[in-house]
Amino acid sequence: MTQHKDIRFRRLSEALGYRFTRPEWLRQALTHRSYGTPNNERLEFVGDSILNYTVARMLYDRFPQLTEGELSRLRANLVNQQTLSELAQLLKLGDELYLGEGELKSGGFNRPSILADALEATFAAVSFDADFAAAETVVRHLYRERVEAIDPTRHAKDAKTRLQEALQARKYPLPRYRILSQLGEAHEQHFKVACELGDLGIDTSGEGNSRRAAEQQAAEQALLQLEAQFKLGKK
Repeated sequence: MTQHKDIRFRRLSEALGYRFTRPEWLRQALTHRSYGTPNNERLEFVGDSILNYTVARMLYDRFPQLTEGELSRLRANLVNQQTLSELAQLLKLGDELYLGEGELKSGGFNRPSILADALEATFAAVSFDADFAAAETVVRHLYRERVEAIDPTRHAKDAKTRLQEALQARKYPLPRYRILSQLGEAHEQHFKVACELGDLGIDTSGEGNSRRAAEQQAAEQALLQLEAQFKLGKK
């Protein structure tokens, strides 16, 4: 590891709120399979479980009045690829990634799926470098503001459900979802989906690593435009 890279790793460690005893764990977490082995694929598997448990516990403690289904929907919005990639971008994780030449040329350091996987792998790296409690602390550090900002009356239901209910309440037709593009291999696909509200002149799009995730993002954007038109939820 070069001195320059080591300095940048220290900056990342400070942003995570955790200093690695064995930086090789962090390096593996940031190594994409295109670069070689060891890479972060197996670490990502562990990190996903750490993330899901920690966010679930944060939501369980903060919202004692919510049902299991409502908590599950909130968690899904917090642990999806979009949120993880946003957090990774705030940490400037892309600057630290080890990518193969092909991924470097195609802008892999900005690809949401690669950023999300690397961040999940980083949670596992912390747990292997120390223990589960340390990894949980890192997740809580990164997610605290997002969990505290949740309005459960607005977000307990997913975006598609809220959009459908908003339209039905005003007797408008249901939205139409249409796949705009579907790229990548089966294990790493990327969808772009349109959400069309023809009678209202609203046409939005969303992206994700599954059709459902892309539809949810498109629905969320449609809701924002709908709120601007009808001021939903305002007295």
